[in-house]
Amino acid sequence: MALKADPAVQELLLDLQALDTRLQALGALAQKLPEAEALATLLAEHEELQRTLTEQTGAWEDVQAELKRTEADVTVVETRIARDSERLQASASVKDVAALEQELAALAKRKSDLEDIELAVMETAEERERELAATRTRVAELDERIAAASQARDAALSGVSADRETASTERTALAQRLPADLLGLYEKQRERYGVGASLLRGGVSVASGVALGASDLSAIRAAAPDDVLLCPASDAILVRTAESGL
Repeated sequence: MALKADPAVQELLLDLQALDTRLQALGALAQKLPEAEALATLLAEHEELQRTLTEQTGAWEDVQAELKRTEADVTVVETRIARDSERLQASASVKDVAALEQELAALAKRKSDLEDIELAVMETAEERERELAATRTRVAELDERIAAASQARDAALSGVSADRETASTERTALAQRLPADLLGLYEKQRERYGVGASLLRGGVSVASGVALGASDLSAIRAAAPDDVLLCPASDAILVRTAESGL
């Protein structure tokens, strides 16, 4: 037996479909909020910056270790210079004096070279410290932007959630006004084809945007007003109103 429903009741399906379309759009929006995308971009930038910070920290630690080694080498040379200088003052042997003076000259050259190296390492250390400080500043600034973006995302998501809750409540109330068999058919067609109800406006099925053929329109005209029809173009329930042009 063909399904029947009062035309006014069938028109309620258009409101139901509008709410379902709204809910679907809000669901998609929640998955792709501009605020969420902006936050994701900042988080990706933060991750890259953290990698840079890790690399720069490692480079700074390496140069600090090199500086300590150079300072230790200078200390060793200075200790040997002090020791040989004492020995030189106490020595009475011409041969020993000559040897000590030669070694002291070599140590002085070694100390000068090490001090040059130490100075270069210190300059590199200062440069690494500046780079590290600049990156840490960028990270701190980015943290603030991420915090603000997170708040904006949460606020936008809260708004979308509120809209979804409102639309869902309206849908539940509207669905309760529909006969179970009509609602069941609507849900079945919507699940299968994506649209449960389509307005026929001027001979065009709004859901598909397709103008129905002459034979389809003749069959629709011949149907009783309370007959529940399926759209030949979209397979949704075809709702006829004064706009249908029949």
